[in-house]
Amino acid sequence: MQLFTCSRKKEQKTPGASNLESINTGVEFYSNVKASEVEWVWYPYIPCGKITMLQGDPGEGKSTLIIHVAAILTKGGYLPDGQKIKKPEMVIYQCSEDGKGDTIKPRLEQAGADCSKVAFIKEDNDELTLEDERIRNAIIQISAKMVVLDPIQAFIGHNGNMTNAVKMREILSKLSKVAAETNCAIVLVGHMNKSGGGNQLYRGLGSIDIAAAARSILMVSRDKEEPWKRYMFPVKSSLAPEGEPIGFELDKKKGFRWIGKCQINVEELLNVEKSTGKKDIAVEYLQKLLSVEDLASTYIYEKMKEYGIAKRTVQEAKKIAEIKAYKKGKIWYWHMEVGDSI
Repeated sequence: MQLFTCSRKKEQKTPGASNLESINTGVEFYSNVKASEVEWVWYPYIPCGKITMLQGDPGEGKSTLIIHVAAILTKGGYLPDGQKIKKPEMVIYQCSEDGKGDTIKPRLEQAGADCSKVAFIKEDNDELTLEDERIRNAIIQISAKMVVLDPIQAFIGHNGNMTNAVKMREILSKLSKVAAETNCAIVLVGHMNKSGGGNQLYRGLGSIDIAAAARSILMVSRDKEEPWKRYMFPVKSSLAPEGEPIGFELDKKKGFRWIGKCQINVEELLNVEKSTGKKDIAVEYLQKLLSVEDLASTYIYEKMKEYGIAKRTVQEAKKIAEIKAYKKGKIWYWHMEVGDSI
């Protein structure tokens, strides 16, 4: 009698977290990740443990704004939209453009900051850069809740290049890890480039990777009709719904004053900025064209049309540059005094 044996096919288990616990595969499962909520310095504008970008044209009040936010943070007061800071926190404010004694401290005091809770990193021998380990060490040393680097352009380092996408991605990846590991809000203050077109996310000077690394991007702009009024509004908000614009006044005589939440048309404000940017470019082109000799207005209009600048914008730029027109025969010429500047 012939015996037959049946062999069962070995059951294959579906890969999963329990099957791979003892195997070092370099793979992790989200079932092992503890869910947590994002903490905020100021909801929904400045998140903890992330990079925030505060950008705007020079002179719009970016530094003044963030100094006043820092002042509230050090005192545990109310933010301009009514949110309460639960307890006073430590802040690192690193600014390379202004003197510490004659400019920065007076501004902090005017803003009502507790200066015993505002620190800076010494740069006696080596300039501070975005990838400097001293940033992490300083945050840990004083348990800082927020770090402000103002402006970002000053902390790239001699060997850095803000337009180098690969290098900036590497630098900002390291800085993002520092923010995440310390749960500290890192605010980068940046100047805008002169381009009036394109997405406002990418008008900040340098690589678009800077905008990509930031979880929140805030823009500061002034009111066209009432230039002492400024607005801070989000142009990127990855972690929460976009917040309402926050207004503030900045006047040479009256100083700084919070307005609070404002109902403004952000699209209209951005369109004004685009228009103004185009006008600035037109002024520069006119100055270059007329720096050598007077030119016929018809030639100028044709040349500017090649640059994509409309006739109306050219006429507005002509007034700004104080260019004079005169007629010679049947042809109108434009003249600019040598040495004129805007």
